[in-house]
Amino acid sequence: MKKKKWAVDRNKRISWIGEFIKKYLKVDAKDSLFLYVNQSFAPAPDTLVGTVFDCFGSDGKLVLHYCRTQAWG
Repeated sequence: MKKKKWAVDRNKRISWIGEFIKKYLKVDAKDSLFLYVNQSFAPAPDTLVGTVFDCFGSDGKLVLHYCRTQAWG
């Protein structure tokens, strides 16, 4: 992704971010995309971004990594 920082409404679900990234990267909707918080765990898709941010965000940011194949766990 060329743009590395995005502002996301805290009421969006993690699954929304996954779908957004798939569209941005032109990945087929049926293909898998995995999201990880701080390169350590995958949050549940129905979790609110605000909840994950409150628990794992730092310096006003929530760091999420994505990959097309399962990387951890």
